[in-house]
Amino acid sequence: MALSSNSLDIVLFAALPYLVLFTFLLVSIQRYRAQTFSFSSLSSQLLENKRHFWALVPFHYGILVVFAGHLVAFLIPRSIVLWNSQPLRLYVLEVTGLVFGILTLVGLTEMIARRFTNSKVRKVTSRLDALLYLLLLTQVVSGIALAVYYPWGSSWFATNLTPYLWSLFRFQPDLTYITGLPILAKLHILNAFVVIGLFPFTRLVHILVVPNPYLWRKPQVVRWYRPAPRNLT
Repeated sequence: MALSSNSLDIVLFAALPYLVLFTFLLVSIQRYRAQTFSFSSLSSQLLENKRHFWALVPFHYGILVVFAGHLVAFLIPRSIVLWNSQPLRLYVLEVTGLVFGILTLVGLTEMIARRFTNSKVRKVTSRLDALLYLLLLTQVVSGIALAVYYPWGSSWFATNLTPYLWSLFRFQPDLTYITGLPILAKLHILNAFVVIGLFPFTRLVHILVVPNPYLWRKPQVVRWYRPAPRNLT
């Protein structure tokens, strides 16, 4: 029997977040204890650097600003609503978020193109990497689409998503804040949960340790294995 819309919302937005958080914490801790040196971005910079630079720089600057905006709206929603009470300040905030969202998309698109068009980089790209890039692309594109088709996202994030997220942390999920959101917004939220759940299995874990552990951890020995040269004598 098919789930009703209300039941589906309960599964996706009340049960799934806790499953994701449990997976994130358990696997991250276990991976760090068992495979500390796997907490790396597994950079392919040595294989190709020019496109790597022009992809990573806009992506990182864009994603950091966008993430910071989400974090501020989560931590101080009332200040965001007060800021947005002046139309000019609202426009500045919305345009800034959209610009850095597009910057993130430009960098991510170049990262994907580089990874699948450069033969050397493609050889070190796993299926999990491909899935991760697909999820990140979905997240960025859906975020930009929300900014274009459902503007003033900073305000409805502060008034709808923030109370919903805090209700999860209080272990009292309140879905009344999100049941009326458009499908695109729900897709954006759901995809974020999936990314977090996949987080500890991927190269994204390096975010948890950069840059602090590099100040005190033991030197990492890297060996490059290659076939021994043939004896020509």
